[in-house]
Amino acid sequence: AVRPPPCRPGLRVLDASWYPPKERNARQEFKERHIPGASFFDIEECRDKSSPYDFMLPSESHFADYVGGLGVSNDTHVVVYDGDEVGTFYAPRAWWMFRAFGHKEVSVLNGGFKNWVKEGHPVTAEVTQPTPAVFKARLNRALVKTFEEMVQNVSSLNFQVVDSRPEGRFRGTELDQGLESGHIPGAVNIPFHSFLSETGHEKSIEEIQEIFREKKVDLSKPLTATCRKGVTACQIALAAFLCGKRDVAVYDGSWSEWFHRAPPHYKVSEVKRSK
Repeated sequence: AVRPPPCRPGLRVLDASWYPPKERNARQEFKERHIPGASFFDIEECRDKSSPYDFMLPSESHFADYVGGLGVSNDTHVVVYDGDEVGTFYAPRAWWMFRAFGHKEVSVLNGGFKNWVKEGHPVTAEVTQPTPAVFKARLNRALVKTFEEMVQNVSSLNFQVVDSRPEGRFRGTELDQGLESGHIPGAVNIPFHSFLSETGHEKSIEEIQEIFREKKVDLSKPLTATCRKGVTACQIALAAFLCGKRDVAVYDGSWSEWFHRAPPHYKVSEVKRSK
């Protein structure tokens, strides 16, 4: 997580905000004010639209065309941020997507747009048109887990699984956007906001390491993150990355896919399910 230097050649700043449509309009807010020189990274556009699940990774060619249109080449340093009240919500998803498609020079703005504004940095309503660039994407399969790999892991325990949803949803005691909740057998729960300070900045590396230690998550061993739809799981990947662990995979389908596809005994919940 870094502060971006003033806009310079080779740097592209992207606003990756997304909000529930009834609450806020991310694209409209971007048009009204954003970091000067930034472009809007639309997570609704840059996804696999043929999938029944939200926000699944697009194909290599779709991602390459999309980010190339935002002026991002393989040599560009990308800084992503979002405007969420918690400080950072969707930006780590965009960060992880870039990394999943082989891009190494990508950072998250620590504290997000809310702190950028609070600290008095410049904002603008002027939308700049980036010069299109050529981006070559190659999916790094080590950073993405499929449903089949997650099912296999329930018995093989080849990797640790950390779930970033709130505790009630993990335990199955509260509905998750109308979906019955619960978790994958063997998963450990670390709600994503555990890694954020009250101001919305990332906690210190020492604090993050302590959170993983308390939950008995070994950062020297394979780790996969999951959540509701593959978004806040990326906060686990980012937190581990800050501690030097760069190979955390994300289960892209997460609970939305698991709930619909896993056999009943693979859905752990404290609530008795209606058959």
